[in-house]
This record gives sequence, structure tokens and C-alpha cells, in this order.
Amino acid sequence: MLRTVLQGIRLQVSRFELALITVALVVLSPRLAWPQDVRPNVVIQWNQAALQGVRDSKLGPPMVARALAIVHTCIYDAWAAYDQHALGTRLGGSLRQHPSQRRIANKNKAISFAAYRAVVDLFPGDKVAVFDPLMGKLGYDPNDTTTDTTTPSGVGNVAGAAVLNFRHHDGSNQLGDLTASGLPYVDYTGYVPVNLPSTVPVNPATVIDVNHWQPLQYVDASGVFVTPKFIAPHWYKVVPFALTSADQFRSQIAQAGPALFGFAAFVQQAQDLITISAHLTDQQKMIAEYWADGPHSELPPGHWDLFAQFVSARDHHELADDVKVFFAMTNAIFDAGIVAWDAKRAFDSVRPVTAISFLFKGQQIQAWGGPFKGTITMDGGDWIPYQPSTFPTPPFPECSSGHSTFSAAGAEILKLFTGSDIFGGSVTLPAGSSKIEPGLTPTQPVTLTWRTFTQAANQAGISRRYGGIHFEVGDLTGRATGRLLADQVWAKAVSLWNGKKADDER
Repeated sequence: MLRTVLQGIRLQVSRFELALITVALVVLSPRLAWPQDVRPNVVIQWNQAALQGVRDSKLGPPMVARALAIVHTCIYDAWAAYDQHALGTRLGGSLRQHPSQRRIANKNKAISFAAYRAVVDLFPGDKVAVFDPLMGKLGYDPNDTTTDTTTPSGVGNVAGAAVLNFRHHDGSNQLGDLTASGLPYVDYTGYVPVNLPSTVPVNPATVIDVNHWQPLQYVDASGVFVTPKFIAPHWYKVVPFALTSADQFRSQIAQAGPALFGFAAFVQQAQDLITISAHLTDQQKMIAEYWADGPHSELPPGHWDLFAQFVSARDHHELADDVKVFFAMTNAIFDAGIVAWDAKRAFDSVRPVTAISFLFKGQQIQAWGGPFKGTITMDGGDWIPYQPSTFPTPPFPECSSGHSTFSAAGAEILKLFTGSDIFGGSVTLPAGSSKIEPGLTPTQPVTLTWRTFTQAANQAGISRRYGGIHFEVGDLTGRATGRLLADQVWAKAVSLWNGKKADDER
């Protein structure tokens, strides 16, 4: 099945690369702003608060995906108590309120208390600056810790606590209680990289086995020389939402890749990226930058929360609509992180930044030479990706692409929820707005337009090839598995809000 999906994706990519769709219904800002004429409901307000928590935190992509899923699962479970049919994920229908209590004010309050408990637990650093003020703005007392489920605050507190208590022991090591250091999310599986760390461009002498991931060393945006470790090599042990197991798609991914040293495909995938690098257009550069979602951004999982906010405003969602779409989408993206990181750990595959320098050292190549240099002739050992020097490549293995898996999953849920693939969003990036080549790139404003959710997800995937971050197989396997797992998540989410307990509910 995965191979068939990959073939279909290749056709879509080839068409997509011929021309971007130029019709846009609404123009989005790089950080999607809520339309001025729409008052966001409490789901959107708490989503915005959670995204601020993401921006202010130092969590890696799979942790962010999990955190956003927890927030929206807490919201969903609190809302379910006021619905005629919906079952909560942890407490089923035991919190069900009498029909006389199913008022919007009660729903808003229960949702807010559940969301508040979740965001404070996940992003404690923003409690005072972001979360307490939002509770005050909504007219609620954050110190109300009642567990009286005849009250909306009690419903929210109890629903939130049930989800958090479960997730505190889901294998993520959020509490740091699985390691002696006590630090949250630290690996407890004993992962050790095969290759020695290297600065960028990579020194081939540090590469012990070119099939495997290599830690990089660089000066980060704060001016500190760092050697980041593999983020979350233990993530395959995290309990998913709907997957049968973390490795559910691993054997199918293995049939497609990653390519291994000694085979023609290994050299070809590297040559393909060199060719892309040598012919980067302003539009491709801005695609790479727009979708980068690096430190202090919403990261790839949060990017799709912004798109869901856009859909909410576009389609004039009611409260229940937003509860459901964010619940399904964030859990799909959460499971996407587990699938992608299971593959990253299992294959431990090499990034382009290492493979290209290793393969082409001593050979003359044409490629992007660095900020403001354009395409130059260089020694292949000096190749670098189109990325900021302060974050040259994310610190984890290549296959499968997190961007591609997250984005395909998010797009699929939005398509299923709305009943259409039509998106209608775009973003205009001003001339000279590049962070890598500020003032120079692009020479003219660039507008990125997505007629469909699928096109947006495809662009997110290919952006990582434009940026020299991923090989084709890492991108395409991510897209394929993201869509497949999203269907699985959708089925479980629908069964829950329709009041049918899923067979595999944990």
C-alpha cells in the first residue's frame, strides 16, 4: 500500500512543481492572524495560548505534537461531558451532565479549566505571563481546583487531570522520572550516535559509518557553541492515540528506503540535492524558509494548528466544530511524530549535510555557496544546506521526515473534517524578508498559495529538500505514512464523539 501511495505522491509533486496554484481566497500572514471581524471561541483562545507556550519553550517537534494533542484532548473530554453522545477518552461517559446543564457558558468554563490545567502542566514557564491572564480575561479563577463534577470548573479539572495522569506515564518521560537526571523528556533507552560530532561543513574524517546520523556542532542564535543530541530517541516508546504500535508502518517505510552507501540510489539522492541547491530560485528559498519552523516558532505541529484556526474562521465554526477538528488533527499529528521518530530511531539514517560532504569531498560541484554567494563552484566537502548557520540541520536522523509526516497527517484530517480538500490560503513574503539572505532574497515579493490542503502538505515536504534537510525518500515516506495514520486517527475520533467506544481504547 505504501509503495502505491508513494507513486501517487510523485505524480502530485511533479505537477505541483510545474506551477503553484495562483488563486487565493484569503491571504495569511506568516504567523496566521485571527481575522479582525471574528471573535475567537474558547477553543481558539486556548489554542493560541498553547502555541505561545510552544514558542516560548525549548521542546522538540514530537514533544510539541504530544503537548498540543494533550491540550485538545483535555478540551475534548471536558466538552464531551456536555454532549448527548460523545465519550471522553479517559472517563468515557461518566462525566455526562444533565441536559439542563448543556449551556454554552458551562461548556466554555469546563473547557477553559481543562485547558488551563493542561497548558500549565506542559508549559509551566508561561503560567504567569500567558495562562493566568487568559483565565482572568475569561472571568475564571485559576485557583479553583474543585473536583465537584456538578460544577463546570470541577468537570474541567477532573477531565484534565485524567488525561494528564495518563500521559505522565506514557513513555515520554515528561516528568523526568525515568532518568537519574530528573530532566524532562530525556532519553532513557541508551542511544549513542555511531559518528563523531562535526562542525559544518562536515569533516568526513569524523564519519565512521556514513549510513548513520551524525551530531553537528555550531554556534546557535544565542552565541553559544552547541552539540545538540538526538532529540527524543526514546519516542518509539510513547503510547500513541490510535496507532496499533509505534512501528506499525516501519516495515513499509523500509521497503522504500532509506538508501544505503554502496548502492547507486545513495549517490543519486545526494546528487539530486546538489542539483536543487545549484538551481535554487527565490521562490524555492522562501518555501524552505517559510516552512522551516525552527526554534521559537510554532514548530511543524503548531503550524497546522494555525491552518486549522484559518479553517475555523473561514467556515464559521461553532464551538463543537473546533473541539472536534482540533481533537482529531492534533492527535493525528501526535501519532505522526511517533511514526516518524520510530523510523528515525530504527534506521538512524544519515542527513544530507553529512552524506554529501562525505561523498563529494575532493570533487568540484556546483551548489549554493552560502548567504549572498549564490551558486558557486566548490569542493563537494564544503557543501552546506540552505539553512541558517545557527541551526544548520535539526538534531535527529533523516528518514522519515517529520515535516512531511506531520503535514500530511494534518492536511488529511482537515480534508476529512471539512469534506473537501479545498484550502484557499496563501502567504506573501516581502522582498528582502529572508532570514538567511536578509535584504537580498527575495528580490520581489513571493506569494505562496495553496488551493488544497494536500498542496500545502506537499509544499511542506518538498521545502525540506529545497533546504537541503531531507532526501526524496525521507520526504515521500513521511507524506505517505502521514495520510495513512490520519485515516486511523479519524476513525477513532469519530467513534468517540459519536459515542461508540473504540475497540483499542487505552
